[in-house]
Amino acid sequence: MCKGLATLPATCLKSAKDIKHKIGFLLHMPEFPSDHEQVKEKPAAAKRISSADVETWKLSFNNLMNNEAGRTVFTAFLKSEFSQENMEFWTASEEYKMSPPNKMAAKARQIYDYYIKADSPKEVNLDSATREQTRQNMLNAGPSCFDDAQQKIFTLMEKDSYRRFLRSKMIQDLSPLATATPPCAVEKRGGKRGCAENRCGA
Repeated sequence: MCKGLATLPATCLKSAKDIKHKIGFLLHMPEFPSDHEQVKEKPAAAKRISSADVETWKLSFNNLMNNEAGRTVFTAFLKSEFSQENMEFWTASEEYKMSPPNKMAAKARQIYDYYIKADSPKEVNLDSATREQTRQNMLNAGPSCFDDAQQKIFTLMEKDSYRRFLRSKMIQDLSPLATATPPCAVEKRGGKRGCAENRCGA
């Protein structure tokens, strides 16, 4: 059994405290809403992030996007890269599908004007063919109006931003290896025991 944290080097304790502070910040961080008055993300309730959650996010982008806390953390990362409009559009498209049929036409126009139209306030990166197809879809706005555009943005985030997210300090700080074990603990280096192991009893 270990004799206590007091026996660990100051560098280990400082690292653990810094990581704990960052995780605490993320847990209380609200979801970033859209700046548009009509198309907003609903605030997400704070949720404890477990090491199992983080490991699941690292397995696939689908796992990350299907988890509310995962989307919150990923949105924070996108904001740090000034590309949060991609997540905002994806979320707006998801909410649009649940709109009452009699409100779909108006909401479709709002989303198109805000995210898809050329030179729109938060224009997302779409090819001209997808942009035109989406404009045509609005002539008879239905639940699938933004499906093609939404899938393109999903793929863009998966192939681009998500890969950088997996290498980012943000995900490293949430990793169980970074939070559960001090960096110098229980490791044999060149035949010698690590610092934490040296301070443990039999």
